[in-house]
Amino acid sequence: MDTLTALTTRVSVARLCDPGPSEGQLQELLAAAIRAPDHGLLRPWRFIVLVDEQRERLADIMEAQLLRQNPDADPATRNKKRGKALRAPMVIIAVAEITEGHKVPAWEQVLAVGAAVQNMMISAHAQGIGAMWRTGAIADDAEVKRQLGFTNKDQIVAFLYLGTPAGAVKPVPEERAATYLRELPQ
Repeated sequence: MDTLTALTTRVSVARLCDPGPSEGQLQELLAAAIRAPDHGLLRPWRFIVLVDEQRERLADIMEAQLLRQNPDADPATRNKKRGKALRAPMVIIAVAEITEGHKVPAWEQVLAVGAAVQNMMISAHAQGIGAMWRTGAIADDAEVKRQLGFTNKDQIVAFLYLGTPAGAVKPVPEERAATYLRELPQ
């Protein structure tokens, strides 16, 4: 698939199943990620790749986060939260490890990691791998960051779910880029 086709036909795939990316495909995803724009060459991106039982450890972290917010969560709610870690054969957690006090502000460092995640999504699409980018309140939770090996200054940017699309993939919406253009105010 050529680059422009990958860029203009990529869609998020919510339903994913086995098989997940192969080791070779994973290396391609990561190679694409680290070519993202990065002001100051800080290389703020850090990736945790979870497969198999490692996803169960993420499920434990997600359930514990739920219970800190809602200690009385019923078993169905707890199982639903745990299921988020298991909805794809591979999960890549992308984190911006922030360099404080640098001329490049933290928000630019986070954007660099966002660009790295987008590169992975385009690479996944080009390789026929389904991908879904998720975050939510868990991405800002200080205890979750600590359990993942980071500090509160760092920012979880994505839980990137990867696998084989299960069922039909939603079509690319027909849109015109001109819809989003604005004129410089006078």
